[in-house]
Amino acid sequence: MARHRKKSSWKKWVLLTVGVMTVFLIAGGLFVWSMYQDVNETVTRVNDNLEISEERKQVQTIEEKRSVSVLLLGVDRRGTEQGRSDSIIVMTLNPETDEGAMLSIPRDTKTEIVGRGMRDKINHAYAFGGAEMAMDTVEELLDIPIDYVVETDMEAFTEVVDALGGITVTNNFAFASDGYSYPVGEVELTGESALSYTRMRYNDPNGDFGRQERQRAVVAAIVEKGRSDFSVDKVTKLLDVAGNRAKTNIEFTELVGLSTDYMQAFRNASTLRIEGAGGLEADGIYYWNPNPDSLVSVQTELKRLMD
Repeated sequence: MARHRKKSSWKKWVLLTVGVMTVFLIAGGLFVWSMYQDVNETVTRVNDNLEISEERKQVQTIEEKRSVSVLLLGVDRRGTEQGRSDSIIVMTLNPETDEGAMLSIPRDTKTEIVGRGMRDKINHAYAFGGAEMAMDTVEELLDIPIDYVVETDMEAFTEVVDALGGITVTNNFAFASDGYSYPVGEVELTGESALSYTRMRYNDPNGDFGRQERQRAVVAAIVEKGRSDFSVDKVTKLLDVAGNRAKTNIEFTELVGLSTDYMQAFRNASTLRIEGAGGLEADGIYYWNPNPDSLVSVQTELKRLMD
């Protein structure tokens, strides 16, 4: 199992979705200083929303500009239930080499659930023990430390896209889903159509991997739209979404640093993929099992980026 990094008196962090959006809008001289207090209070509330141990909160400061990893969890829940992590993305960023990587982990991946003493689908880790058990389990699978986590539900996803006035993605094959049509080429997405775009997988020739690729494309489009189309009104809307929907151990001062020192690494981030196969097992449940050699290859690349 990967060891946690040495603790320091400052908390460090990394990115994405609602939390990430606020980060990039704040940065690059675009931030309106009069909104400082509102942003700071929102990030504090988002930090307080996350239930993890003090050890998980005490990570290395971003001021050291060291490589970081972040676990992005898109949680699908109904009502007051705990829910499961429908989307699991790991991002690593190395500001020294301006390199990064984004890895989507299939939610049906069979792996050791740390803290439960059993092997099960990786998305059950969140259902069993929230963000911290998910972090522990992903660390065990990938053999790297996970510094930060950003957790948001699907409602937040749609609200972020709509707050930005929609996003544009390049679609590789034509398909229809939930009443929406997605032709080949550039496609304009609203919050609801973006959610449908990322969820469809059964008609994708690449199966769940195609779905993961669309998720990553939408994440990138959200970040770039936030940077290129800034307005105080958009920040205000995003703050409202973040305060109500997001959970993270990323702090305000660290968010500002990430959006400057780590942006090039984000833009250069490659896409990693673990090969494997799935099927029904003896218990009658479908699991996806990583190919051992492919998993080792991905682990090696992630460790290189984290050095």
